[in-house]
Amino acid sequence: MFLLAEVPAIGEAVYFRGQVSWHSRAGESHMVSLATAQSWGDNAIWVDARPDDQFNIEHIPGAVSLNEDHWNDQIQPFVQNVWAPGKKTVVYCSSESCNLAMDVAERLRKEANLTDVYVLSGGWEEWLKNKK
Repeated sequence: MFLLAEVPAIGEAVYFRGQVSWHSRAGESHMVSLATAQSWGDNAIWVDARPDDQFNIEHIPGAVSLNEDHWNDQIQPFVQNVWAPGKKTVVYCSSESCNLAMDVAERLRKEANLTDVYVLSGGWEEWLKNKK
């Protein structure tokens, strides 16, 4: 009986090996703590990578929505109207285990050729814990 249950589990582990992660995929150099990001003040651009419904309920003050669902509609206005040279972009999603922020940050670096793009350690959950 145990062997019968083990076969599908192993198959799933192999098939989905790159799709499920309990840890952030961001390298240490691309992660930023909340305290550091907040210390950048007006030099930080906050980007919310969560779905629109979550952004509309609540988000970090001043954050802009830029997510995978509406990437093609949102990226050009972001680069033209929000982003500025010398500013640091801080992308966040729901939590440390959420990879949406990493995906958006990677696309900003690769597709929009932006530098100084970081992922907020702990994401929205970290913001809520430390909200003043």
